[in-house]
Amino acid sequence: MSDITAKPRRPFANPWLFAPLAVFLGLAALFLTRIGNDPSVLPSALIGEPAPAFTLPGLAGLTRDGVAVEGFSDADLKVQSGALINVFASWCVPCRAEHPVLMELAKDKSVMLLGLNHKDEAENARRFLGALGNPYRKVGVDGLGRTSLDFGIYGVPETFAIDSNGRIVGKHVGALTMADAQELLRQARGSR
Repeated sequence: MSDITAKPRRPFANPWLFAPLAVFLGLAALFLTRIGNDPSVLPSALIGEPAPAFTLPGLAGLTRDGVAVEGFSDADLKVQSGALINVFASWCVPCRAEHPVLMELAKDKSVMLLGLNHKDEAENARRFLGALGNPYRKVGVDGLGRTSLDFGIYGVPETFAIDSNGRIVGKHVGALTMADAQELLRQARGSR
């Protein structure tokens, strides 16, 4: 008979084996508690700051009431009534869902609604606005997404409220409802 006895193996003897899992679960819990289920509450470090300096060309071939729609720059944001910049793309499903709200806003001539076309093909953007209507006074094309990065865009759609001094005073992530749009207008106009 042999004196060799097998040492019992302890399962999970190496505590470092589970370290990556523990780190992942900790980060997941942190993100869930900080952000929650509402994507519209994503924070922006730019709230209260001047809008970034930019100049965007217009969407070639786009007209509104028979007149070519111009692009825009940060200089166009300093209007007495404040402005809303809506970031959209033809390939964005929530952009299509919020479009009726934007069309309703456009009926109020005191609303300066500007469209920032994000990483889109010009023909697709024209087709999108042609089919659904053009609610924007001006449409700037951000083909490479550089201006979007300067604004801290997480995705599309996003809408920014800009006050009469050109400062970003509000932001909404996701498709706008009329209540969301009214709140952004209130912020842009300085009503507290």
